[in-house]
Amino acid sequence: MFLVEAKRIIIVIFGAILNALSLNFFLISANVYASGFTGAAQLVSSIFRDFLGIGLTTGIILFVLNIPVVILGWYKVGKGFTIYSVVSVIFMTFFLEILPVVQLSEDIILNAVFGGVLGGAGVGITLKHGASTGGMDIIAMVLSRMRDRPIGTYFLILNAVIIAMAGILYEPENALYTLLTLYVTTRVIDALHTRHEKVTAMIITHKAEELQKAIHETMVRGITILPAKGAYTRDDKSMMYLVVTRYELYDLERIIGEVDPNAFTNIVQTTGIFGFFRKD
Repeated sequence: MFLVEAKRIIIVIFGAILNALSLNFFLISANVYASGFTGAAQLVSSIFRDFLGIGLTTGIILFVLNIPVVILGWYKVGKGFTIYSVVSVIFMTFFLEILPVVQLSEDIILNAVFGGVLGGAGVGITLKHGASTGGMDIIAMVLSRMRDRPIGTYFLILNAVIIAMAGILYEPENALYTLLTLYVTTRVIDALHTRHEKVTAMIITHKAEELQKAIHETMVRGITILPAKGAYTRDDKSMMYLVVTRYELYDLERIIGEVDPNAFTNIVQTTGIFGFFRKD
């Protein structure tokens, strides 16, 4: 157990390093913005520096923005998830402060693309191992546990504000390059984890009752259990069918591995659902 948690912390720290490299080496110097709270922190830092003459760094602003969100996550999501998110935010702030802001290339397209790749990799590996980079991810987790809200709308609104402000305060091209960064980031996260709000899990198992109990101890999700038969072995099995948010995918994988490591699980993208999401 200790080795598993230590590995997760190391991966979270590595993700924070990638995010810091993305900002300090590529995006900040080019006035191209990341997504979510990170992009919002960049934008606020730029406004303070360029229009008010106040030198507040992106790392400090990102840390301050995450304080109320972390408190919300602590009470509404759970201590474990929030602690790893705090670790991510603290180390990302630390690396943003100690790494110099440099311009590796004057080509704004290269900055937008490579910044997006590094940022997407940092977020993707962090999500894949059951943590988050804070900010909108925690808000999305809170909303997903409260009720079936269109989480993507909140990401879209925040990112739209960032893109619009980049175009208004600086050059219109900055808004377009920010769109390019957001696209690249999303594609990289999609490759490493998933950017889809919901996924469908189909689990073929001999231990349906044990799995159902373990899943419901962690998350409130309806599960449909269907009889199934192995075509080759002719064994009687059960197929469990459930829809979860991308933030619950790590917990689901962990539960299946603990209860029935021999289970066969297929995870597919879910573009939309009808009906009540939380209960069957």
